[in-house]
Amino acid sequence: MTIPGAYRLLIADDHKLARQAVRSVLSGPDSPFTIIGEAVNGAEAVRLCDELLPDAVLMDLQMPGMNGLEATKLIKLRHPHIRVVMLTVSDDVADLFTAIRNGAQGYLLKNMNPDEWSAYLLALLDDHAEVPRQMADKLFHRFRSHPALDSASATEAGASPLTAREQELATLVAAGYNNREIAERLVIAENTVKNHMKNILDKLGLNNRVQLTAYAIQRGWTRNAHESQRK
Repeated sequence: MTIPGAYRLLIADDHKLARQAVRSVLSGPDSPFTIIGEAVNGAEAVRLCDELLPDAVLMDLQMPGMNGLEATKLIKLRHPHIRVVMLTVSDDVADLFTAIRNGAQGYLLKNMNPDEWSAYLLALLDDHAEVPRQMADKLFHRFRSHPALDSASATEAGASPLTAREQELATLVAAGYNNREIAERLVIAENTVKNHMKNILDKLGLNNRVQLTAYAIQRGWTRNAHESQRK
């Protein structure tokens, strides 16, 4: 069980009502999160990260002056351990991959169910974040329609250093399965899945499951997984 207030969060959004909404969703006596500060633009978010050293920043994409992507670059340069989660109304996959390239560890939609916010953030801070199934589906279909969306990454697609088993796990992660579901599907222990995940991320030089999802989708590995979900 997670200790109440165990994770310290900074909110960066230029709209006061948006900041209040996030605070109300994630605050409470039994919440695993403590809101330690609020920023109204990217520059203030960077300054507060320097001062407060939060565990994570919930970063709006569009803010006046320094936007969320620019702020994310600076924060990750100065404080690599701080997790940055983009917070936006946009579910455009191009925004997701731009955020990842700028160092973001996750991506939350403002219209997601509040319970999903808490679960996603908690998983992310515990290093076991999974891409919600709805987002995985959207990424998959968008890449099928626009395979050249990230041409720089596509150029590097080449041969993968993963074994066949590791590629199978990566495919299921990209399709939105969590560790327990992957273990059940492959008839292996959940701890084995976790060990495989660590090896996969180390081999690919990736930080988290969101980036692994991007890697798998760009290589077309997810087609079978998504088709099997619909059978």
